[in-house]
Order: sequence, then C-alpha cells, then structure tokens
Amino acid sequence: MTVAELSDLFVWSAATALTIALVAYSVELARITEAARAARQPVTVGAAPGGPADPGTGATTGAARGGRAAGIARSTLVLGTFLLLVGIVLRGVAAGRWPTANMYEFTIVGTFCATAALLVVQRRRAIAFVGVVVTGIAVLALVLALNTLHVQADAVQPALQRYWLVLHVGVAILATGIFTVAFATTVLQVLRAARAEGRSHLERPWSRLDGLRQAVHGARVTGPAFAWLEQVPDARRLEASAFRQHAVGFVLWTLTLIGGAIWAEEAWGRYWGWDPKEVGTFVAWVVYAAYLHARTTRGWAGRRAAYLVFVAYGVVLANFTVVNLFVAGKHSYSGL
Repeated sequence: MTVAELSDLFVWSAATALTIALVAYSVELARITEAARAARQPVTVGAAPGGPADPGTGATTGAARGGRAAGIARSTLVLGTFLLLVGIVLRGVAAGRWPTANMYEFTIVGTFCATAALLVVQRRRAIAFVGVVVTGIAVLALVLALNTLHVQADAVQPALQRYWLVLHVGVAILATGIFTVAFATTVLQVLRAARAEGRSHLERPWSRLDGLRQAVHGARVTGPAFAWLEQVPDARRLEASAFRQHAVGFVLWTLTLIGGAIWAEEAWGRYWGWDPKEVGTFVAWVVYAAYLHARTTRGWAGRRAAYLVFVAYGVVLANFTVVNLFVAGKHSYSGL
C-alpha cells in the first residue's frame, strides 16, 4: 500500500468515525426532545433530565442514555478529527508539498478545521444541534471529496509552488471551517429565538382541519418536536457566541484577501484582475463585513443579522463549488 492509498484509508476512517458522531448527536437530540416533552416545562441549561433507573425493570435513565450518546459523540468527534489529521499529513507526504493545492485537499483540510473548531466551541458545553449540523456537513464533504473530487497526489504547477500555498490557502481553509461552526450556531440562535417568542400562526382552531393543524404545529419550532430547544442557551448568548466566531473568521478572511493579492502580484504581475475566485472572495468579505458592521454600529440583532450570515456562508460555498467547477479562471486548480 502506497502512502497516498494509506492517506485515503485514514480519510475514509475519519468519515466513518464522524458518521458515528453524527448518529450519536442525533440520538442525544432525540433524547432531549423526549425528556422535554415528558417534563412539559423548560429544562435548566446544563441539567441532565431524567430520573433514577427503575429498580423493578433495571431500565437505564434518560440521563444515562443521554450521557452515553453525548460521550460517544464527543469521543468519535475527537477520533474522526485525529484520523483526518493523519490522512492530511500522509497526503502531504505523498505529494511532497503542502496538501492544499486542489479541491479534494481543500475539502479534507477544511473539514478538519470545522471539526477542530467544533471541539473548541463545545469544550465547555456540548450542544447536540450544532454537533448534528457540523458533523453532517463534515460527513457529506468527506464523502463527496473521496468519491467526486479525489485526484492523485502529484506535484503542482509552478505558480503554486510558493510559500503562499501554505499562508494564503491555509488561512482561507481555516476561515471556512470557523464560518461553518458559526453558521450552525446562527441557525440554532434563530430557532431558539423563534421558540422563545412563540412565533406561530397556527394557534387558532381550524374546525374540521384541526387534526392537520395539530400535525403541522407539532413540526413547527413552537411545537413539541423542537422541545429540545428549551435546553440550549438562550438566543442572546448564542448570538454573542456566533458573533465572536464570525469576528475571528472575518479577520482570517481579510488576511486571505490580502495574501491573495500579494501572491497574485508575484505570480501574475497584478494585485487584482477581477478573476471569478477573487470576486467571489471579495463578495463574501463584503457581506460578512456588513454583518459585523450592522451588529456593532447599527444595532442589528436576531433574524435580521442572521440573514446576512446565511447569505455570506452561501457565497463562501458557491465560491468554492460553482466557481471552481463551472467558471474558468486563473484559480481553476480543482484538478478535475
């Protein structure tokens, strides 16, 4: 087995471990929902719902089951992140360079940054929903990378054989990983605020359609299916956490723009050439800047600010996928 094949094996192993983490986070989320339904009252943040085991049946408590699921999620998240790091290092050894020169390598390194950021963010309190979103994105990204974006570990073209491959691309990948966790946190913030405010247009009876009303209402944020939201921090704390994450990611994205301009001048003799990748990166920077500006100076909060986050993250994803695969330019280094 070659070093490149061993790298692929580790990446597959990481995808398997993160899949287990995704399932465990989902089980924990379902457990919290059932516990909140049974209690029919808000659950204290950080408290483990559920009583002692039934001595007559020997059944484990909801808290014990939840503890096992949460523990498995954390353990497999750490394992998957470590296995992915090993796969990335082996990929670099096989290629004889820094492993960020094509879409496959960008994806696996970006996924590693996202899972590592998730570990940092959840070091004090694990939030199952954020874990589900981030590990779900990570598993999808790794499977697509291995089955669609994978290319041989070879040397790169001369324009990429510079230290900027480490600085410029590495910082961009790190920023993308942080933006992914911040995006998941913002989604949770919006859901938490909607439940706390009780926003629902289905409270009045629908006479003969009342059964349908009940079914639809149960699937809404204000319904019992989202009772787990009562156990997560309130929307204001989630928004503050997301803002800090976005601030860090924005600084890194700014360095990506600056580093890319310097590298472009060295490689092509100009700082800016309206290349599609350059434009996409700049558009994402503008939207994230608008979000931070609106939050700090215009007093925007809640859903209005969150919508800017969704647009900005969508631009980041489009800049990586659509521009790389379907738009020709000087940054067409996908390897496909």
